[in-house]
Amino acid sequence: MTPVVSVLAALAILAGAAPAIAAPSTPTPSGHAEDDEPKLLTDVIELRNREYSKAKSKLEKSKKRQLELAMEVRRAQDELEALKPHVTQIAAQSYRTGRIGAVSMLLESDAPDSFVRRAAALDELNMVNGQKLAEVTAVKNRAEQAKLALDAEVREQQKLTNDMARESREAEKALALVGGKGFTGGLVDATSPVARIAPGRTADGGWRSESCSEDDPTTSGCVTPRTLHAYKEVRRAGFKRFAGCYRPGGPWEHPKGKACDWSLQNSGFAPWHNNDTRMYGNNLTAFLIRNADRLGIYYVIWNRQIWFPATGWKSYSGPSNHTDHVHMSLL
Repeated sequence: MTPVVSVLAALAILAGAAPAIAAPSTPTPSGHAEDDEPKLLTDVIELRNREYSKAKSKLEKSKKRQLELAMEVRRAQDELEALKPHVTQIAAQSYRTGRIGAVSMLLESDAPDSFVRRAAALDELNMVNGQKLAEVTAVKNRAEQAKLALDAEVREQQKLTNDMARESREAEKALALVGGKGFTGGLVDATSPVARIAPGRTADGGWRSESCSEDDPTTSGCVTPRTLHAYKEVRRAGFKRFAGCYRPGGPWEHPKGKACDWSLQNSGFAPWHNNDTRMYGNNLTAFLIRNADRLGIYYVIWNRQIWFPATGWKSYSGPSNHTDHVHMSLL
């Protein structure tokens, strides 16, 4: 393929290609954070918001640069369109004369001065043709480089928007899981320890029925093996204030040995009245919820709200408003 044909092919490709401006898509923290992650969930969300603001600023710069590159490609394409007639003329001349054309032009000279004039004219023509080809090549290269930069900018922009969307979803999910900012007052840890899996898990993911066969460590009653396991895991996670599990009478889980009440106090029960007691209840609740599948949690009640694994948080209006303890029921 001759240089002229190569340039014409490049012109055809570039003329058909139009720069695409990627439309920005609509733009973290449950589980376990890294060592440098903040402790409180609200601090994590604040950090995510700062990161979002920074990423959004980068995104705006990316979109601005993307527009500039798109305009550069358009300018290059316009220049190529303007040069097309010259390239077409050169290509037609090459097709008509070929390599022997220059020799024929010189041999047809019938006088020395004519020979010199024809040689000079040929040199001038070659110089003009060479300049035009160089100009076309330079424009083509510039357009191609701009297009490559534009494509890279689009990919970076897409990555930024995807990251922002993912972090936003994770932050919202983590906040909703523990009851939201209004419910917790922002006083809840970003992560909780991972509990060991409770006994009685079946192969299909369910839980075997258990009887009240274990001594209750908090009363003279009994609890199921799963309740005893959950009790030990809660204490292992650092929640060692007063608790009571078995309680006779009533239709619910306490007389079945499938429930425990976790007080906010070292002894007895009293409603939360400061950040310490409120945060203790929030973090204990968060531990149970984040480990619900591992412990076999049936539901959790805390601070006028009840949480089920299948439905999440709902308002609770039972006989006790549960502002003085966290209630857990096991399957």
